[in-house]
Amino acid sequence: MKTQRALALCCLGLSIPVLLTAYPGKEKKKPKHDVCAEGNGQGASLITCGSATTPCEVDIKRISDDSASATPRVADAKDNMPFRVKAGTTIVFKSTSKNTGFVLDFGSSSPFDAGTAIMGGADRPISVVAKKAGCYTYSVGACTAGTIYGMCGEDAAQLVVSQ
Repeated sequence: MKTQRALALCCLGLSIPVLLTAYPGKEKKKPKHDVCAEGNGQGASLITCGSATTPCEVDIKRISDDSASATPRVADAKDNMPFRVKAGTTIVFKSTSKNTGFVLDFGSSSPFDAGTAIMGGADRPISVVAKKAGCYTYSVGACTAGTIYGMCGEDAAQLVVSQ
């Protein structure tokens, strides 16, 4: 009986932070520079990542107590910089930061076949193929195992898929 009570308290203690981060009253972060609001991102001068034969690699990491980033692996790319891929390009979301897990949520509109959140980590890169042209704003969440305060960071980023 004591073991069941301890297990129940442990599960409750672990679920509270998850429930607090999903609280609907929390305002969703917006990108610093909204290329999607500027003509669906088609006219914006963006860096292009990947090609039909080379995947686009995107590094996901926690960059501060409450912030995360998705950074394409191209020259001069900055944290959460909007970038462009051509339809049919494979995107590899991964984290080069040790003990880091991530979640990318495109919401109800996604450029990928799977309409669910993309979850991976330092030891689990996720490959997806961009199929639907458009401009997409998505949330980036990254958590580092072993830290106590400010374990997860989140932010918003943008991806443009062109034909």
